[in-house]
Order: sequence, then C-alpha cells, then structure tokens
Amino acid sequence: MRPAAVVRAARFAAGLAAALSMPALALPAGDHAITLRDRAYIIHVPAKLEAKPALVLNFHGGGGNAPAQQKYSRMDELADREGFLVVYPEGTGPFEGRLQTWNAGGCCGSAVRDNVDDVGFVRRLLDDLARRQAYDPARVYATGLSNGAMMAYRLGAEMSDRIAAIAPVAGAIAVEHFPTARSVPVMHVHSVDDPRAPIAGGLGPPFPMTSTRVMHLAVDTALGEWAKANGCESPMEQRERKEWQGHTATLFAYPKCRAEVLLWKLTGAGHVWPGGEPDYFPKLLGPGTAVIDANQEMWRFFARHRLPQN
Repeated sequence: MRPAAVVRAARFAAGLAAALSMPALALPAGDHAITLRDRAYIIHVPAKLEAKPALVLNFHGGGGNAPAQQKYSRMDELADREGFLVVYPEGTGPFEGRLQTWNAGGCCGSAVRDNVDDVGFVRRLLDDLARRQAYDPARVYATGLSNGAMMAYRLGAEMSDRIAAIAPVAGAIAVEHFPTARSVPVMHVHSVDDPRAPIAGGLGPPFPMTSTRVMHLAVDTALGEWAKANGCESPMEQRERKEWQGHTATLFAYPKCRAEVLLWKLTGAGHVWPGGEPDYFPKLLGPGTAVIDANQEMWRFFARHRLPQN
C-alpha cells in the first residue's frame, strides 16, 4: 500500500474508533427503558431541550416501581413544559418489577437486608446516561416518595458531589449522618395527617400483608439536624400558606442558611404526592391533595440551585 493510502486508512480507522466511542448525546423524545447490568431505569425526554438540560431523579416508594411512580407523580407534564429530563430509577426486590425497595439506610425491605448498593447504582446510572443523553452535571436533583424520599436524603448526604439539591416527599432521612462535603439545599413535603410515615416520628403501621414496621425519624428533628449542617439559624419562619378544599399547606424556612432548608407542612392529605394522580390507593395512603403541586414547587426550588463550579 502506498504511503498516502496508509495515511488515509489510518485516518479512517481512527475516525471510526472515535465515532464508536462517542456518546449518543440525543435520545429521541419520549420514554426510554434502559437496562444497566442487573438494574433498570426509565428516562423521559421532552421534545424541547436545552443543549445540556437539568435532570431530576424521581424515586418510587417502597413496594412500588419506576413505571408506577412515573404515572402517579405526573412529573413528565411539567418536564415537557419546562424542558428538563426526568429519570425514574427502579429499586430491587424478590419479585422482578414488583414490590421494589431502596436501601436508604434504615429502610426498607430486602434492599436493606441484602445491603444493596443503591448509591453506587445511582452513580453508575448518571455515568451511563451521560453516554446516551447530554445533561448538565451541575443541575442534577433528587426527589422521591416515602422510601424514595429517604433515598433522596441518602444521596444528599453521600453524593453531594453530584446532587445539587433534594426535595423528599413523605419520608424522613434514614441514615445517621448528614452532608459534610458541602451544604445541600433541601425542600421537604409532608402532611401532619400522613397515616404511614408519621411526621412526628415513631413506628409506622405494618406494610400490607406483613408484620414489618419501620421506625421513622421525626421530620422536625431531621430538618433541624440538616439545618445545623447547613449553618442555618433557628427557629423556622413561616413564609407562605395555601388552602384547598379544607386542606392547608404552609411553607416554613430556616433563616440565614448557607443552603436552603424548607418544609411544606400539609394538613388533610395522606401519604401522598401533592398534585399527583388523584385517588391513588386512598384506603392505604389516605386522601390525595391539590393544595400544592409538588412538582411545580420543587422545580421552582431546584431552579435556584446548582453545584458550585470548581
């Protein structure tokens, strides 16, 4: 082969190798079910996105799964309007696709019993997604319901290098440590009438068809400790109040923090995602509510925060 042909062949081979190793940075709009080794997640991609959009991790509750959380929380509707990505990770459990839980520290189920490395899974998920769809690594946020809320707290405590802010719903922190690497903003949503995760703490009722009960940390205690880690002053101050069909929602905030610590305290609602699909297992979870839209409130909150640039 002539020298010029050798050069062209080498350039072609190098270009092909580079193309094969390049990430696919634009998934088609819609929902994509991704398998990652022995784990899975769903990503919702809006039709209109920035070059590097924000990303929200939305964790299902104990006994749930990713498709159910996607349907129940109704976050895709807001993501389509605002142009951010939503990922619904799948937990683990003895029955594939059903009765999944997260190892959030002290809760829940087989994920804790088997010491599943769910923090490691989330790190792998973020790395895997970056090879498929561009997103802004400074704007990655975590939320979730119940056991999923506890998982969001664990990520805030242990992955503050990758999680910009968290917004747990109806579940307090279940690990014994709080963020130390940096101050992590938190907005907690919880009802005083929650029948499954008592806002004042203590043993919750048995999981359906089992005798298993979970000890919950009081939300005020958890937020108080998080506020200390964030350098806040005390006590919390009331900022806003809303009403809807006899339900109320009051926003409280710790003053003068390095990073925000907020609480939406609800009355009348159950163990639910405010603004989510109505009448979702009301006998088990209690009444739903539209006194606030949790998605809108957490998006306003998330939009104020990003990881500090090095």
